Amino acid sequence: MARHRNTQSPGEAADAQAARRPRDGLFVRVYFGDGRHLGPGMIELLETIRRERSILSAARSLGMSYRRAWLLVDEIGRTFRQPVVETHPGRRGHGTDLTPFGERLIALYREVERRSNEASRAAIDEMRAGLAPQEAPAGEPVEG
Repeated sequence: MARHRNTQSPGEAADAQAARRPRDGLFVRVYFGDGRHLGPGMIELLETIRRERSILSAARSLGMSYRRAWLLVDEIGRTFRQPVVETHPGRRGHGTDLTPFGERLIALYREVERRSNEASRAAIDEMRAGLAPQEAPAGEPVEG
């Protein structure tokens, strides 16, 4: 039996997972022109690692496998010159912290996101105002 192999990078997969969640507004993915990027799934993982202080706990919290989370952290780490996370092998439970650069990376990304949202708010509001009424799935009444 042939197996289908996922051709997405861990970053694309995490970004795709984040994109599947129903959310409203603009989503920013920063492309660096050489194939590398930083997107909302990557930032969400870093923020969850900061909160959980563990890649494993962050992965569980986000509903992804530890391997996928670890590969994503590795991808982020290879993207930048400075380390983004610091691991503490052997520490039970909480073995990962963000570095000062990891914290700065999140802040920079959130700043780009905030400014992009501010700059596009009027256009997005106009698009939203033009939305057609949502159709309910078969058998469900439409609220409104």
